[in-house]
Amino acid sequence: MVKQQQFDYGYLFGAVCPSNGKTEAFISPFVNKDVMRQHLKQISETTEPGRHAVVIIDGAGWHTPDTADELANVTLIKLPPYSPELNPIEQVWQWLRQHCLSNRVFEGYDDIVEQVSAAWNMFISNVERVKSMCTRDWIKLVN
Repeated sequence: MVKQQQFDYGYLFGAVCPSNGKTEAFISPFVNKDVMRQHLKQISETTEPGRHAVVIIDGAGWHTPDTADELANVTLIKLPPYSPELNPIEQVWQWLRQHCLSNRVFEGYDDIVEQVSAAWNMFISNVERVKSMCTRDWIKLVN
């Protein structure tokens, strides 16, 4: 029997604007606060002038309030522990696993990046899906 002998990891950082369906994402071979800062900077740079990005984070070690300190147009909201149902992006991760990424074996990091990119692009190809999956009644959006 052949079994997998090595492991490579790719981490998808993704953000969704539930009001317009715009998204930002990138893939990294590791996670830490510096990578999170890069992602938040990406969000900051693509946020329209005069608008403010609110990013919902959970308790991951790299999700700390100070990662957005240098960004004037980004605010982080940390969820209470054990409440993933409050974070809209959790449904996105579930959709990606169910429709594109579960029960797969990848040839290496480059294949991971390619397949995860294809999965993300499939998800964001339908703006109405993005908006409906990430909208919550408790999020009041003003256009």
